[in-house]
Amino acid sequence: MRTFAGIPQKYGDPETAKILLQSIPYDGTSTWGKGADGGFEAFLQAAENMELYDIETQSEVYLQGIGLLKERGAFDSPEEMFQKTYERTHELLGREKFLTFFGGEHSVSIGIIKAFYENFSGLTVLQMDAHADLRPTYGGTPYNHACAVYDASQNCNLVQVGIRSMDVSEKKYMNESQVYFAHDLKDNSTWMDDSINQMTENVYITFDLDVFDPAIMPATGTPEPGGLFWDETMTYLKKVSASRNIVGFDIVELAPIPGQHAPQFLAAKLYYKLLSYIFKNEE
Repeated sequence: MRTFAGIPQKYGDPETAKILLQSIPYDGTSTWGKGADGGFEAFLQAAENMELYDIETQSEVYLQGIGLLKERGAFDSPEEMFQKTYERTHELLGREKFLTFFGGEHSVSIGIIKAFYENFSGLTVLQMDAHADLRPTYGGTPYNHACAVYDASQNCNLVQVGIRSMDVSEKKYMNESQVYFAHDLKDNSTWMDDSINQMTENVYITFDLDVFDPAIMPATGTPEPGGLFWDETMTYLKKVSASRNIVGFDIVELAPIPGQHAPQFLAAKLYYKLLSYIFKNEE
């Protein structure tokens, strides 16, 4: 049986692992660059070539157990994707594990987040993203990647970080006091603490890889210039993990580029680093 990063079977058994990893390789509504349905396989291959000792936290988080679940990606419509993802997340929440998800495009997060805010009262959703994703509908459906956090904006405490692309119609759904636009972060030394202060105790992170600058993450459907870089992003995630209870997260929008390995290695390292921060703070 395949395991995350090739870890020993005793740490990769979903029945005993503290952490579960659910892939949803769906790419049904993306409007420009395709390929996010191939992101998870590229991510797994990269993870298999990653060192499992994290120097910064001096930990090996895989020892908590990371159970790889059977992928859920064959859907006939965005509506079916939403409903089945929502139901699956509810079922997984009943297992009392730490849940992580890997897309696919960002539309997969809609059902995941809905299940989480129904399970965690007063939930904060931290959206790391280049795009506002606040359209109520797009392309004839509310379950489009451009609508990824609209439902969250209506039902959660939404904090948005790294935004640098949006339609003017989205402004009416945006709480600008809790939006940290990418261009405002460059000369702002307090944005990390300021944004954390806007969060409730329980935080779900939805991480669109296009929040990174395309200089380090070109393998997304819509790479936007002016994004975040690795060190500042890790500093921020470490701060969030230390001060809030992260209840789960997803990583989306990896669209591999043939011949380039760095983007999927970054995604694998991001996944493992975030787990390392979260579980280090539980010790």
